Amino acid sequence: MKRLTIYIAMTNHGYGHTTRTAAIANTIQKLCPDVLLILTTTAPRWLIESYIEGDFILRQRAFDLGIVQSDSLTMDKTATLEKLREIQKNYRSLIASEVNFIQQNRVDLILGDIPFLAAGFAKAANIPCWMISNFGWDFIYRDWGGEFTEIADWISEWYSKSDRLFRLPFYEPMSAFSNITDVGLTGGSPHISVDEIRQKWNIKTPPDKTILLTFGGLSLDAIPYHNLSKFPDWQFITFDRKAPNLANLIKITDFKYRPVDIMPICNKIISKPGYGTFAEATKLQIPIVTIPREDFAESPILLTGITNYNHHQIITSTEFFQGDWEFIQDIPHPPKKPDKINQDGNETIAQSVINYLM
Repeated sequence: MKRLTIYIAMTNHGYGHTTRTAAIANTIQKLCPDVLLILTTTAPRWLIESYIEGDFILRQRAFDLGIVQSDSLTMDKTATLEKLREIQKNYRSLIASEVNFIQQNRVDLILGDIPFLAAGFAKAANIPCWMISNFGWDFIYRDWGGEFTEIADWISEWYSKSDRLFRLPFYEPMSAFSNITDVGLTGGSPHISVDEIRQKWNIKTPPDKTILLTFGGLSLDAIPYHNLSKFPDWQFITFDRKAPNLANLIKITDFKYRPVDIMPICNKIISKPGYGTFAEATKLQIPIVTIPREDFAESPILLTGITNYNHHQIITSTEFFQGDWEFIQDIPHPPKKPDKINQDGNETIAQSVINYLM
């Protein structure tokens, strides 16, 4: 009997698309242990293993790039355009090589978050392509205007060929898609106890003086760590391997641990705008301190989402990079909307996939 097989392609831009989709893949596998997961991404295996508990096949391929960045906030538009032009020039051979792999492995369904060529794979292989995201890359590039407009239109055409979109919260309209299902928040949940976290790093500070600094897979150059010395009785935690050695800063380098595992011991998270961190923090109701991300069309939408559904502080880049970090002691603003946001995204998408396969 043929094994049910899902091919999951993820945008190669930082780690956020990979982790949020790996969390969905893990839910699919838990509900249907016999399913074979093929994950296509250039993200490292250890990252996916921290979200998916069972077996999977990792296919290290890139079909899009998101944005070329030197860190989590610094974008290189020229290099981005150059690489997009290269993909546009070579798309036929990219599709042909992947369709061959998909057919050899008898894939039943493609999930994409959210590389536009995935719809091309599906059409050529004659199987459905379902997309998952809160924004499309056409939306990001179109906002930049100029030569990016034509690229954005080309990408929109590919998105329009997909069969379904699961639209995540904190979204832009995603008007290229004709069949849209809105779902709740997705992402990982802590799988290590608060006691184990506290014991491992000997954390004795109370939650109201414990802060997680997390800036995604690309991290952030020039974090003003020297400000931490002004708060000697506070405990700061980071996953930044390049961070300095400070008395009140814990550097987590063990791949077993993820930001979502650390969140429950904190009373604040300082982060760039990013769906993955915002979603996981909102699910756990941990306040977010964040800075606007200039010239990135998704940023205002994410900031609106976090102000509506979580306790929050929106600070300026100047306050973060040049200020004295007194904002750490401020009380976050409460969410603007009284109702909690749906948190069933992983389960809704996973169940829809299984219903289709069965």
